[in-house]
Parts: sequence; C-alpha cells; structure tokens
Amino acid sequence: MNSKIDTYPIYIEPFHVDFTGRVFLGVLGNHLLNAAGNHSQKRGWGIGALNENRHTWVLSRLSIEMMEMPRNYQHCRISTWVEGVMRLFTNRNFAIEDDMGNVMGYARSVWAMIDMETRRPCDLLTMYDGDILNYVVSDEENVCPIAGHGRFRFRDAALVRTIDTYYSDVDINGHINSVKYIEHILDLFGREQLERGIRRFEIAYKAESYMGDTLSFYVQTNGEDEVDVEVRKNCTPETVGEVVCQARIIFNHVVSDQK
Repeated sequence: MNSKIDTYPIYIEPFHVDFTGRVFLGVLGNHLLNAAGNHSQKRGWGIGALNENRHTWVLSRLSIEMMEMPRNYQHCRISTWVEGVMRLFTNRNFAIEDDMGNVMGYARSVWAMIDMETRRPCDLLTMYDGDILNYVVSDEENVCPIAGHGRFRFRDAALVRTIDTYYSDVDINGHINSVKYIEHILDLFGREQLERGIRRFEIAYKAESYMGDTLSFYVQTNGEDEVDVEVRKNCTPETVGEVVCQARIIFNHVVSDQK
C-alpha cells in the first residue's frame, strides 16, 4: 500500500440511512471529510495545527459518484490521497469500498487554505517550505476514474424554496457547513425521485454564508435524470443575492417497463 494513501473503516448505523436503507449522502460526505481531516492531521496539515497559525481548510468543490451506496449495518472503508497541489488549491481523491475490497464509488474534491482573519486564500507552495508536495500521489500510482468537476450554466432556474439558517447549520469555521448545503439541496426532492438513488452529486462552493443568512434555492431541470441547483443568500425583491454554491444531481436512470 502506498504510504501516502490512508484507509479508514466506516460502519453504517441505522440512523445513518434513509427510507431506502442506503446511507444519506450527507453522512457519506461527512465520512469523506473526516477521512480527509485525519489524513491531513497525520502529516501536520490538520486543522488543529493550522489554526494555531490562524489558517484553516475550506472545501471548494466535491464530486461523488457511486455505483452502489453503502447500506444499513454495512462495514466499508474509505481511502484518500492528494492528487495534486497548485498555488491556491489542492486536489484530493477518495475511493469507497466494501469490506471485501469491492469498489462502491469514488469522489474528487478541491480544497483551499485561507487566512482566518482576512478569509483570503494562502499560497500552498510556499507554506512550510512546500512540504505538502511530499504527499502527492500521481494518477499512475492510484487512479480515480470518475470525471472531473464540470461547469454550471443557469438559464431558467426557478425559485423553489427559501430557508433560514440556524446554530445546527454552522461548523467550526463559523460558516454554514459544506455538508449542510448537500442536505438542504436533497430536501428539495420528493420520495419517488430519491428512491431511484443518486449516481453522481457535484457541488461547487462559491462564497461563505453564516448563521442568520437566508438561503434561496433555484432549480433547473436539464433532463429526465439531471437537475442543477443554485443557492443564493439574502435575496430581496430588489436584488438577486450572492451565489454561495451550485450543485448538479444525476439520479439513477429508471427504465420504464411499459410497452
């Protein structure tokens, strides 16, 4: 096993699954973020060490693509590694497997490190003398076969819901937690659609929002299986508000048995 890749066991509890018996995507997202945090912590790049110097990680993009979702009482494992480092961003990949080593899905993510006072991104290549480059795993060493992050083009999105944000939405960085957006977005869909299962979920974080902000959700249907969602904060009758994140949900295709 490549020493730059870590693998963490997870166990799917009954309160981690939805009405289909499959894990909530938000719970899986939290497992991915925990794996990322533990991997970074072992190498001196964890939030605890960074916070001492008033720095922290923020998630910029996350794409999850699943062939099979973990189910109730299932033992699984998540492997994670750093795929590449640029000046302002680092790419981190994940593989999700069952306890027999069968691949269930993959995920790609993009992270930035910010100054906690200015909220501006830091230069990763100069911090700690570029130490982060020592942990990069090339695609030749470990492949993540899913597509990279796409682009969003909103043309006729319709407002479908507006919600307030509260204490339980906020994380250690003081802003709305990245997984909370995933949960709020999936709450937009009905049971029949969610029962099909999600093949791919992609989200791009554009701006921070905070406790007390109002979030408005705009939905654009791209086809039978694909929906885009744009989340804006603090919209008013006079302003469209600031975009805080954009997401794409691709549901599993269901073939009709009607002739």
